[in-house]
Amino acid sequence: MPIIDVRSPSEFAHGHAPGALNMPLFTDEEREAVGICYKQKGQQAAVRLGLSFTGPKMADMLAFADKQAKGQSIDLYCWRGGMRSASVEWLLNLGDLNVTRWDGGYKSYRQKVLSSWHNPPPLVVLSGLTGSGKTAILNAMGDQVQVLDLEGLANHKGSSFGAVMESPQPMNEQFENNGAVLFSSMNHKQALWIEDESRSIGRVFLQDPFFDLKKVAPIVMVHRGIEDRVKHLTELYGEAPVDELIEAFDRIRKRLGDLRTTQCIDAVKAGDLAYASREALRYYDQAYQKSIDMRKNQIIWSGNFADMDHESIAEKLIREAQPVVESYYKTSHE
Repeated sequence: MPIIDVRSPSEFAHGHAPGALNMPLFTDEEREAVGICYKQKGQQAAVRLGLSFTGPKMADMLAFADKQAKGQSIDLYCWRGGMRSASVEWLLNLGDLNVTRWDGGYKSYRQKVLSSWHNPPPLVVLSGLTGSGKTAILNAMGDQVQVLDLEGLANHKGSSFGAVMESPQPMNEQFENNGAVLFSSMNHKQALWIEDESRSIGRVFLQDPFFDLKKVAPIVMVHRGIEDRVKHLTELYGEAPVDELIEAFDRIRKRLGDLRTTQCIDAVKAGDLAYASREALRYYDQAYQKSIDMRKNQIIWSGNFADMDHESIAEKLIREAQPVVESYYKTSHE
């Protein structure tokens, strides 16, 4: 079913229902002008100004909607489900199109989105030192248990190197909207596996209630040796543009120190990603271990995985850790 968002382009870019198409009733400039007119001259003057903007667009809007409909009903929304979407609903009805206008508009939709982040399924956190391949392991588990790839949603790997080889990040609102679609198809009686993320993943942030739940959730710990982790990182970033890797190392220069940062950058330029990865892990391991030590009482299962691929690790976690997770939540609810 097509979904049409009739808000202005900037409103749409800030966040919209996933899959929605933008058919703006007003441009950003027109919307601003109507708003100013409303404040200065009142509703009737604003309505007349709005009609002067929309009148010439009506035929094109109807043609666009008809093309998208393909015989189906159209879902339609504006910000509050008010005059903008009501006007377009009237127009499309004149064109003999079936329209369902969202009650409460995008504002009401956002309330449902936030509720889904505030009330997720029971969480279990997959943790492990940097380079353990947590995202790849989670994705390998996805066919048999519920997982939420937060880094995939955010288009960011969650560190200074997180943006390397990634698409641009969504706006925070869009990140939340996209996640809500996934929540809607989940079984809220079954555990949801997520990666051990900080509150911020690049420039997007996790909702406070969700992050608070994550902070107290049970942890499954994956232990992998440094050489396994170096191997994973060199495979992950092996095709990365050199300039992006250099920028990433520069961002952690203060933490690595000038000498170590320069050595890492020289290694990247020489194609020695293994050396650069190993040096970077010295910093990341120390920082990550401090975080884990503060939550060690939350670890309900841990395992050592030497020379194992992500699929094999995933199989072992499903076979051995998942029953522990299920038992944990069963006991906590009794």
